[in-house]
Amino acid sequence: MADQIPLYPVRSAAAAAAASQRRAAYYSAAGPGPGADRRGRYQLEDESAHLDEMPLMMSEEGFENDESDYHTLPRARLTRRKRGLEWFVCGGWKFLCTSCCDWLINVCQRKKELKARTVWLGCPEKCEEKHPRNSIKNQKYNVFTFIPGGFVLAVTIAREAIDEFRRFQRDKEMNSQLYSKLTVRGKVQVKSSDIQVGDLIIVEKNQRIPSDMVFLRTSEKAGSCFIRTDQLDGETDWKLKVAVSCTQRLPALGDLFSISAYVYAQKPQLDIHSFEGTFTREDSDPPIHESLSIENTLWASTIVASGTVIGVVIYTGKETRSVMNTSNPKNKVGLLDLELNQLTKALFLALVVLSVVMVTLQGFAGPWYRNLFRFLLLFSYIIPISLRVNLDMGKAAYGWMIMKDENIPGTVVRTSTIPEELGRLVYLLTDKTGTLTQNEMVFKRLHLGTVSYGTDTMDEIQSHVFNSYLQVHSQASGHNPSSAPLRRSQSSTPKVKKSVSSRIHEAVKAIALCHNVTPVYEARAGVTGETEFAEADQDFSDENRTYQASSPDEVALVRWTESVGLTLVSRDLASMQLKTPSGQVLTYCILQMFPFTSESKRMGIIVRDESTAEITFYMKGADVAMSTIVQYNDWLEEECGNMAREGLRTLVVAKRTLTEEQYQDFESRYSQAKLSIHDRTLKVAAVVESLEREMELLCLTGVEDQLQADVRPTLEMLRNAGIKIWMLTGDKLETATCIAKSSHLVSRTQDIHIFRPVTNRGEAHLELNAFRRKHDCALVISGDSLESSHNTVSQVCLRYYEHELVELACQCPAVVCCRCSPTQKAHIVTLLRQHTRKRTCAIGDGGNDVSMIQAADCGIGIEGKEGKQASLAADFSITQFRHIGRLLMVHGRNSYKRSAALGQFVMHRGLIISTMQAVFSSVFYFASVPLYQGFLMVGYATIYTMFPVFSLVLDQDVKPEMAILYPELYKDLTKGRSLSFKTFLIWVLISIYQGGILMYGALVLFEAEFVHVVAISFTALILTELLMVALTIRTWHWLMVVAEFLSLGCYVASLAFLNEYFGIGRVSFGAFLDVAFITTVTFLWKVSAITVVSCLPLYVLKYLKRKLSPPSYSKLSS
Repeated sequence: MADQIPLYPVRSAAAAAAASQRRAAYYSAAGPGPGADRRGRYQLEDESAHLDEMPLMMSEEGFENDESDYHTLPRARLTRRKRGLEWFVCGGWKFLCTSCCDWLINVCQRKKELKARTVWLGCPEKCEEKHPRNSIKNQKYNVFTFIPGGFVLAVTIAREAIDEFRRFQRDKEMNSQLYSKLTVRGKVQVKSSDIQVGDLIIVEKNQRIPSDMVFLRTSEKAGSCFIRTDQLDGETDWKLKVAVSCTQRLPALGDLFSISAYVYAQKPQLDIHSFEGTFTREDSDPPIHESLSIENTLWASTIVASGTVIGVVIYTGKETRSVMNTSNPKNKVGLLDLELNQLTKALFLALVVLSVVMVTLQGFAGPWYRNLFRFLLLFSYIIPISLRVNLDMGKAAYGWMIMKDENIPGTVVRTSTIPEELGRLVYLLTDKTGTLTQNEMVFKRLHLGTVSYGTDTMDEIQSHVFNSYLQVHSQASGHNPSSAPLRRSQSSTPKVKKSVSSRIHEAVKAIALCHNVTPVYEARAGVTGETEFAEADQDFSDENRTYQASSPDEVALVRWTESVGLTLVSRDLASMQLKTPSGQVLTYCILQMFPFTSESKRMGIIVRDESTAEITFYMKGADVAMSTIVQYNDWLEEECGNMAREGLRTLVVAKRTLTEEQYQDFESRYSQAKLSIHDRTLKVAAVVESLEREMELLCLTGVEDQLQADVRPTLEMLRNAGIKIWMLTGDKLETATCIAKSSHLVSRTQDIHIFRPVTNRGEAHLELNAFRRKHDCALVISGDSLESSHNTVSQVCLRYYEHELVELACQCPAVVCCRCSPTQKAHIVTLLRQHTRKRTCAIGDGGNDVSMIQAADCGIGIEGKEGKQASLAADFSITQFRHIGRLLMVHGRNSYKRSAALGQFVMHRGLIISTMQAVFSSVFYFASVPLYQGFLMVGYATIYTMFPVFSLVLDQDVKPEMAILYPELYKDLTKGRSLSFKTFLIWVLISIYQGGILMYGALVLFEAEFVHVVAISFTALILTELLMVALTIRTWHWLMVVAEFLSLGCYVASLAFLNEYFGIGRVSFGAFLDVAFITTVTFLWKVSAITVVSCLPLYVLKYLKRKLSPPSYSKLSS
């Protein structure tokens, strides 16, 4: 056999020395010219002393600018710089090419500076600068991404390519949608991707808005329309948008081209809730200037819910709000994949070491470096190249099983690469509203200061409202101008009773008027598809009416006023109509509207009563914002705390009566502030705040958000599983604490430590020490305390004690973070991941949870009241919070356990055959000759063993019912014991033992029939692999049995027509398979003996281990 190994001539030492002498002669012959200089340069650059003097990191500019570093360069390099042609030939062209490439990359990657713009109506060609195309691009890759890749990675590449092609098709479908574009010649059809800044676009009802536009006209008489924004901000409530009054008043649609007008729009930005701009019409005298705000905009990806709208395009493509708010989601890699990568690196090191050892034992004879590469190829099966394919197929199978589970219907796996993460979670960060709670608001409490009304006393409020409006109606019929003096003239009832009745009347009226709710009536038969707006003489039917608002709290309040007798029946931009218990319709003019913002935490409205001409400013908001606005009282703070402890969301309602002069003064200042281009928000807020003084406190309302089904047992199950739960919410501290207690996130008897605000490092130190002394207590902390850019508290804590703060928080059984913004939620997730190195899971249901979901190792979205944005952005989508229990305990456990077994078995499959190759080469004088031919190796990794090995994805160690009944079993998974260096080393030892037994056994038992050694050893190898799969399986499935026998049948059948592949080394050896020989009893019993010796000890060891040290789940099963 040694004769068969080709030997290649190696360059002798003498030849090398002669070449060296010739090279030296060449340099000496060159004399003092360039040749000598070149030699000197090589010598200088090879000297380590000069290299040590050079700075480790310095650019070319650094060499030229820094005198000291410049002088440390080898002198010969200076000489090279001086010679132009020689420098170019000897490598300068590379430097020039590199510089050009760097310059091109910088030019291509340079970000365009965003600027404000002036947009001429219907004249895109007037735009001074080039704007991006209005096309959507969600693809992650380009064509060149898929060029590299090998055969083994074909499965992964194909899956990604299919996903990418689907994304491309979805984008193409969106970009090909046709819209009507208004031109001087009339309407023309245009693709969404061809829309430009300045185009006038017509959008029909139920059509997607293709780009960011300013709302110019609508078919609705009121000059407004509704849009659905669930795909932009996650909120399912409709938003009211207002057309620019100047263009809405134009008689006909074509008149838009007869005027000379333009829109000034601020530069593109992220905030979807604000916009500053102005509309200017130049051809009128004087020119008309109209301020534009968020209510005049139509953002891309929203849907028109009523009427037809016409808008002028101001932002397109990647400058639209929806695209700018779409963060590129990172490719999440599971912990199991990272662990397998580490083991693969160890295997690669083993491959190199083994190859070097074999060459060393050869004595570095002959062309040793070629032999080294041959050994690297021979032992390359140590690297489990097929592992990626097997794992990807396994992950796809886990995803299919999750989606087919009847116990968690509606569950969708959106990221198929990380199902094992569900079995490794240590921290669960959950939203409150809509996740733990139903986001269905129910009015529970009305407090007037001296008296409080609950659900059981609402009938008293109803009677008070009925009586007060009955008196007003009767007195109004007697031609009395005002209701209040006439009520005071009534002496038939006690003074206290009248006082309470009038206060209830004022409070209910304020709640019925101070909101942004619009009643919507379904279209009746014979009417076109557009939504009808209620008119005063229309028949208002309660069952035909639905309410639309930006907040479910608002709808709950308006529904409550309807239940006590005061019904909102109509609303448009200028007026609002209420129906009293007696059927009378009261009309109020809306003079001004101040919407709710997260900064102001309040909303207001100024209305004029049509019957009395009285102007009233109503306001409602959070207690922290309203406490400084209302007149002095001694009950508000206390009652807010009481309601919050009951789990109610509180709102403070107040009013102020204005004279006509006061209002006119305010309106002039307010209009002037709205037209300002710079600092408009601050100026407008300052004008509004001038009204917010000494307001009369009317009432305090409490609304309850009910818990989701089975939240308490689910949280208890997760806590027993060793998962630490953090609740992140934007609600106030008291409400968040109360929900934490009612959901049993924090037990009733458990201490709660509220992290108080600190102003300096000393206070922070004391507060952390006070918290450290407490044991087993829940932590409640404000989101501001964890965000490093909002206030002094955070700057102190995170600047000096970030590690200590997070470490102490992680020791708590539960943590509640209140007043959290979406970015703060994501920041908390990032803090946890960085400091603990543990796996985190975030779960939420709204658009404000998307950042948190994408920042976590595993994101779960709930399809809820706030739309599908969180569900679409998440890795896993569920329909109810309680489904997370089964998702983690059952599917998380199975996915992790199965992938760990599958990964280690694929490694074992490569290690055992590499061990046999090593033994074979060692026996035959370390020859680098393959033991098995290529087809056998391919068959070994595929058809002969693939089905049984892949059937491990059906294995389970614990029944689903047992995993849910004993969630404590989950704790073992987080320790990562199923796949570790310890288990890996055990499998390596098993592989070495079995490979050695199989190869040596074949050589010892079949010494006389040595030509059959390939068939002998390969048959024993296949039988050993099939038996090892059976040894690994814990719960048999009928498909596993089928896979075992199918693989064995495939191998037996292949023996008949693959006989030429069973020769040793080359086919020219003549070592073909003898069919008559393999059917003899001698062959069968000897192969069986080798197989038994390789497997029986492992079966015995497994049996002894289960008897002496059984796993925890086996105790439960028994």
